Amino acid sequence: MRFHPVLPLLLLIAGPVLAQALDDPHLAVLPRTKAEAAKVAAVLAAPTGFAAPEAFEAKSAGAATVRDTGTADAFSQFSANMPFEDEMRFKLGNALFRKTWVAAPASTKASDGLGPLYNARACQDCHLKDGRGHVPEGPDDSRVSMFLRLSVPGGPVPDGIVEWRTTRPEPTYGGQLQDLAAPGHAAEGRMEISYDEVPVRLADGTVVPLRAPSYAVGDPAFGALAAGAMLSPRVAPQMIGLGLLEAIPAGDILTLADPEDANADGISGRAQIVPSVEFGAPMLGRFGWKAGAPTVKEQSAGAFAGDMGLSSPLHPDPWGDCSTVQAGCRAAPHGQEAGQRDGLEVDGESLELVTFYSRNLGVPERRGVDDPAVLRGKAVFHDLGCAGCHVPKFVTHRLDGQPEQSFQLIWPYTDLLLHDMGPGLADGRPEGRASGTEWKTPPLWGIGLTAQVSGHTQFLHDGRARSLTEAILWHGGEAQDARDGFVGLSAQDRAAILAFLESL
Repeated sequence: MRFHPVLPLLLLIAGPVLAQALDDPHLAVLPRTKAEAAKVAAVLAAPTGFAAPEAFEAKSAGAATVRDTGTADAFSQFSANMPFEDEMRFKLGNALFRKTWVAAPASTKASDGLGPLYNARACQDCHLKDGRGHVPEGPDDSRVSMFLRLSVPGGPVPDGIVEWRTTRPEPTYGGQLQDLAAPGHAAEGRMEISYDEVPVRLADGTVVPLRAPSYAVGDPAFGALAAGAMLSPRVAPQMIGLGLLEAIPAGDILTLADPEDANADGISGRAQIVPSVEFGAPMLGRFGWKAGAPTVKEQSAGAFAGDMGLSSPLHPDPWGDCSTVQAGCRAAPHGQEAGQRDGLEVDGESLELVTFYSRNLGVPERRGVDDPAVLRGKAVFHDLGCAGCHVPKFVTHRLDGQPEQSFQLIWPYTDLLLHDMGPGLADGRPEGRASGTEWKTPPLWGIGLTAQVSGHTQFLHDGRARSLTEAILWHGGEAQDARDGFVGLSAQDRAAILAFLESL
């Protein structure tokens, strides 16, 4: 029997204030039995020792785990447990993910409608090999795979969501800076980055030079940005395991939230609650650096609109992010054709295929899970309190019609909650319920394959960290104690925790 819950979950926000979040209305959830719930609780218990790996620990994505190919294509495989009859859907979604779009009018009617203002011509341009984007190196390097979010204070509060920090798109340039344009149009401007060096001395005397970035908009085509405009950089994240993150029960995530730090451990994760474009109701945010999207489908549709200026059923305007001030952009030819493809540039079927592809990019298996250095690093990881935010494991919903994500023990190392990361990582730009210092805990699975897949080791939301060591040293706020503990480690234990992270 197919069961579609629309269960309001009460989430403690601040004192007696409560909000409601829909529990996964887009999934065909089958309820767990009491026996299954007890089994899940036992499986998710914290480790009691670190002399050997935990059961199934090497299988980061459960039965969906794929092998590490040892190549740059390690993130581009479909879930290992995908039924044969669904492989064609995955391949069609992959083709659409890789498709290069062109500006209208064009003879290629199935691929026109790009822009007129945009950041990339294909999903794959940002998520090359389905991995992380990169920071432009030098003034002439491509800005594709990294862009600036824009906003100004003010705006409406969505119904049913409390503690919403009101912002609205920058009046002229919209919600993000588009540095590319179709012929006959001027790009909005150019993201400019400069760095100051910040040296950090570790307890053993090692000095690690960090780079603190500053951002600006160069050559703004439509005049100066509005007073009070807030800029926040975004590097494209890796794509693996998204469907499994989507299948974690909302209630299991909400139970980890501790906004008042009731247990006094210094960690007070908060849930991001966002209005769902598709369902017209509040939902738990899971995707994006500040968890601004509730589902893989909404994240995909938002990228089509914002990054490429393409309309879809969830964002039907053909001009994408062009503001009302940009009249020429809004009046430009588009790829929408009445009677074809739903009259949209990305029709409903195409959006579903890209969503299916994005949900089913497999997570590679762990390497060296039983290596003594890795096991020691895992113990240090837990001793420092890193698992307080990077929660190691979950069991997904039991799902009807989604065998790849159904009832899997997964090891993503995230709680999908918002955490205050301190002034060092602050972008000063609120997003939904997230403040200017809060970020969603990013999953760590696959992090050790970044160099293999993406050809670099740049981490954090803006790629400022050039190594895992630098990424850890940027942690502050709720993670300050863990960061300070890392600084105080011996060289041997520091190498061990890095070996553990590289094994994920």
